[in-house]
Amino acid sequence: MELQAMGEAYGKSSKHFRRRVVICAGTGCMANGAMKVFEALRKEAGDHGISLDIELDFEETRDRDGLLTKSGCQGFCQMGPLLSIEPDGILYCKVRPTDVAEIVSQTLLDGKAVERLLYPHPTTGKPCRGRHEIPFYALQQRTVLKSCGSLDPEDIREYLSQGGYRSAAKAYLEMQPDAVCGEILASGLRGRGGGGFPTGRKWEMARVQPGPKKYIVCNGDEGDPGAFMDRSVMEGNPHAVIEGMMIAARAIGADEGYVYVRAEYPLAVARVRRAAADAEKLGLLGDDLFGTGMGFRVHVMEGAGAFVCGEETALLASIEGQRGMPMPKPPFPAQCGLFGKPTIINNVETLASVPLILAQGAAAFKETGTPASPGTKTFALTGHVANTGLIEVPFGTSLRHIVYEVGGGVTGKDGRISEAGFKAVQIGGPSGGCLTREHLDLPMDFDNLTSIGAMVGSGGLVVMNQETCMVQVAKFFMQFTQNESCGKCVPCREGTRQMLALLDDITEGRATEETLPLLEMLARNVKVGALCGLGKTAPNPVLSTLKHFRDEYEAHVHRKVCPSRVCKALMTPAIEASLCKGCTLCARKCPVGAIIGERKTAHQIDPGKCIRCGACVDACKFNAITGA
Repeated sequence: MELQAMGEAYGKSSKHFRRRVVICAGTGCMANGAMKVFEALRKEAGDHGISLDIELDFEETRDRDGLLTKSGCQGFCQMGPLLSIEPDGILYCKVRPTDVAEIVSQTLLDGKAVERLLYPHPTTGKPCRGRHEIPFYALQQRTVLKSCGSLDPEDIREYLSQGGYRSAAKAYLEMQPDAVCGEILASGLRGRGGGGFPTGRKWEMARVQPGPKKYIVCNGDEGDPGAFMDRSVMEGNPHAVIEGMMIAARAIGADEGYVYVRAEYPLAVARVRRAAADAEKLGLLGDDLFGTGMGFRVHVMEGAGAFVCGEETALLASIEGQRGMPMPKPPFPAQCGLFGKPTIINNVETLASVPLILAQGAAAFKETGTPASPGTKTFALTGHVANTGLIEVPFGTSLRHIVYEVGGGVTGKDGRISEAGFKAVQIGGPSGGCLTREHLDLPMDFDNLTSIGAMVGSGGLVVMNQETCMVQVAKFFMQFTQNESCGKCVPCREGTRQMLALLDDITEGRATEETLPLLEMLARNVKVGALCGLGKTAPNPVLSTLKHFRDEYEAHVHRKVCPSRVCKALMTPAIEASLCKGCTLCARKCPVGAIIGERKTAHQIDPGKCIRCGACVDACKFNAITGA
């Protein structure tokens, strides 16, 4: 069957179903019991005489009750498992197997929504029926993520029905390699995985290299803490990634490609493998693409999860079977990469954007975003924010819009919205920096963020409230990079170790007048002297917090006080008598018996016995232990 005909047949057959029920089967919802909901729904519907098919049959011409399918991550991870019903336009949140009977009786039989499963509007409390009423979705502009959450990632026929692989066909049948490179260059697409290098320029560099053997590598080794954008795209729309690789292959003349996915993403690995196998069965991958005689094959390789393998030369070494360690550049991989051949390495989101550009044209792509950073960007929004999950907004969107509108606002220690709670946002993970209140209205794009010492990076956005200690934040990321340093160069191996030791001194009360100048000097030396991009950016969290929150560092060093009351070694716990209920929980948790008092009377702490472990602070449910 012709590809276009298969897509049209899928669309025609799907119209025989009165309803379509889609359950989010991303990693988050799967871990939260989505498949139990799937099975319960199928059984409950059957018990009521409703036939829910789980696979579309081209031969079936009768009208059917419903089609029950899985999707990739729908983004609203905090509210999962998610279940949507079309054409009713309903989205149910936090669905449990025990909710299924009500969904079947009220919605599938009577066409009514189960209000208690709808998302309550954060300000009005009114139930939102579907995505168009939920601010988290309505305020985004989804392009790369548009199909994640709606199409079945394990059915290539549905991707074809939405125009899938037509951009690849256009590249192979209607365009020459220089024209493909030119279109991507004209679109202004910049790499979504790190520094934002122009994708078309990178492709052109590989295209002009001599020789018949070249490679395309998809970098799916997403190792930043708090980032899961690439994983979600691979789980939700793997064919878009493969189609992007095919177009890149046509642009530079490659006939072989690798998808490098970390082994901690088993669902992404499985879906990309299935997508590649299904595409090969249909002749979309193989020896004769679209009857042109040109070939392209894709291999899926699991990485062991080393953070440094996100760096492109270390990633190539890993594919070659060597230890994942970076190499000095030049030569760049586009000149001499995998097995010594010209190689293009793009991240998942970048490649998933490519079919859209060829389908819509470079001019249409540039209508979104900023002149220097066209298009949209996905972010993983986490931390002290009401709505966490995966979002996609145009470049140039302000941090205020993301945090307060899409994210629903900053939360305090009690989980409620706190109007004055915003303190900072860590962007770009261990390679990025901190944005503060003064940056809330800054249009976020590659160049604006670089100008203030931050970077887009892979797109992690961790929101922090006033109760966050910024020295501890810097220490967390430094601990991560120190653990993940491959050890090849001294500045990274030893420099991050010494920086972490200095941060330990600060948070544990051992710092002196010389500590901060030494930390700052060391950070700048590592930034200049490290071999690869990961080592060069490792000091960014330290430098940006020193720049924007130096007073907090100075309070730790000079006054031996943690303003956020997080660093336990700097706390002198004291019990506020008016708040203490005399529950005795703190006394029972204290390992040295420093807390005394009778039940239902205010307790006291013996400072001579207290070892400042903080166990009492963690145990107290009434915030009665101040730690001043």
